Amino acid sequence: MKKIKILGAGISGLTAAINLAKAGYDVEVYEKNKDVGMRFNGDLEGLENWSEKKDVIEELKDFNIKINFDCDPVSSLKVSNGTEEKIIANEKPFFYLTKRGRFLGCLDAGLKKQAEKLGVKIFFKKTLPKEEVDVVATGSIIKESPAVDKGIVFRTKSEDAAVMLLNHEMAFKGYSYLFITKGYGCICSLVFDELQKIDECFEKTKNYFIGKYDLKIKYPKSVGGIGSFSLKHRLEEKYKHGMTLFVGEAAGLQDCLWGFGMRYAFESGYLAAQSVIIGKDYEKMAKKRFTNKLKASIVNRYIWEKLDKTNFSAVIKHAEACEKNLYPLYNYTLWQRLLYPRAHEYIQKKYPYLKV
Repeated sequence: MKKIKILGAGISGLTAAINLAKAGYDVEVYEKNKDVGMRFNGDLEGLENWSEKKDVIEELKDFNIKINFDCDPVSSLKVSNGTEEKIIANEKPFFYLTKRGRFLGCLDAGLKKQAEKLGVKIFFKKTLPKEEVDVVATGSIIKESPAVDKGIVFRTKSEDAAVMLLNHEMAFKGYSYLFITKGYGCICSLVFDELQKIDECFEKTKNYFIGKYDLKIKYPKSVGGIGSFSLKHRLEEKYKHGMTLFVGEAAGLQDCLWGFGMRYAFESGYLAAQSVIIGKDYEKMAKKRFTNKLKASIVNRYIWEKLDKTNFSAVIKHAEACEKNLYPLYNYTLWQRLLYPRAHEYIQKKYPYLKV
């Protein structure tokens, strides 16, 4: 059976590797870093659970992914703009908190263990030209990154918490958050567009959360990263170039509003593997699955930037309705289709490097 070569040992690359190995393929993964998850430092991230009616944990089972990493459900979320706040709750978790990195309990380390158990060969500190591999899963496209986040993870005796802070001064055009689960916490600020503001925004965010919740932080470690989004790949095709398939952030698969991309990474890696296994056209499957969701996220980003001028007061006021409307927001409703041309024009002028 043909040997399959994958470039990148992130979520999408290892998901593809796991599925191909289970199907009997000889799989090699080439990772430029010395281990998986090296761009992370134990970051606490949300595996979103609102863009599909099916719970993401059940979806991961469909993708042949086992939950051998920390994955804590969050069904109650406090939303604040610094002066007003509301708590929204839902029976179905809004997201699952998971750690990122090479350490025990981290998602990346868990996927690595699953892949190696199936016989996948991972070659660290080694890379290949993209035209020589079958799947490219190399993560963010730095020159197309409109967002940056900065934060800390830490140990604490404070009780579990999930707080989203929407404030222009603490997260320019983005958001800040405080997550605490089982004594492990994370404070981050995400800035969109004017990336040079990230240091100032994070300091204000950190001071706000420490003061507001009387946090006692122990053993802090710095975390952070960038986000990549694009409706058009930097090459002629988005999902495929020649015989090479592009998955995850390497294909620009990241939400233009919140920056979430893990669910897209899992699914695109699975679809790429399935295209090899069953002989279907990956590009057609990926376009059918993701295009409308990415278009919806452009409309969402457009509206978000308009709301930013009011310090998100309307969002806080109507927060209780959010949990009912999150699913439609990511599935390209009629009003999003009508608004898309205007939103597309706005984003194209505002962020020309996004190639929307």
